[in-house]
Amino acid sequence: MPTDFNLSCVLFDLDGTLVDTAPDLIACMNKAFRHHGFPMVDPEAIKPFISFGAMAMIKDCLGDTATVQEQDAILTSMLDFYQDNIAEHSVFFTGILDTLTEIEARDLKWGVVTNKRERFTLPLMEALQLTGRAACIISGDTTGHPKPHPEPMLEACKRAAVNPLECVYIGDAPHDITAGKNAQMKTLAAAYGYLKPDDQPETWGADALITTPAQILTWIDTALCR
Repeated sequence: MPTDFNLSCVLFDLDGTLVDTAPDLIACMNKAFRHHGFPMVDPEAIKPFISFGAMAMIKDCLGDTATVQEQDAILTSMLDFYQDNIAEHSVFFTGILDTLTEIEARDLKWGVVTNKRERFTLPLMEALQLTGRAACIISGDTTGHPKPHPEPMLEACKRAAVNPLECVYIGDAPHDITAGKNAQMKTLAAAYGYLKPDDQPETWGADALITTPAQILTWIDTALCR
């Protein structure tokens, strides 16, 4: 890390990094499968696809057993179910709340940049009582392009009134790290998130690999001491 790096803001991906939303997402997907006459799936098998969106989850489960029209219908039902059950079983990853509190104690800003749509992001953040604490909340449809495009990252910086060069972005998927790097931010790969069995986060090009949320603070303290 360059000695002249000045950290002002910590930005998080949402699903799989800040919050474990898998229980609600998978429950709503399975409910949609039942509703349309398809068998339910093992939650652990589909969890790694959450970071790539609801349709990716559905396609991985169904493959060629469902038509495009059936997949679209399942997606619509799943998202409707999810909107009505946005935070029934979702929980913070262990250590995240303490990490946010410590980030604030260090007079740093923090925010969220996710590819999740605003219709889900904003109610979820409100349900988790995070809205008033976040310096910015950027969703997949807040700007014209989702991650890995740098536009949502730069919009986050604009709203938080920080320089991208003074930010670190934390995410659990390759497109998260690419998005951060495209915006010239530091990046941390969250290996505790929704990784696929063949994922190799150490090859994503992040500035560091973390296996627990607590390690975010270790990285921050190292950055602040330079």
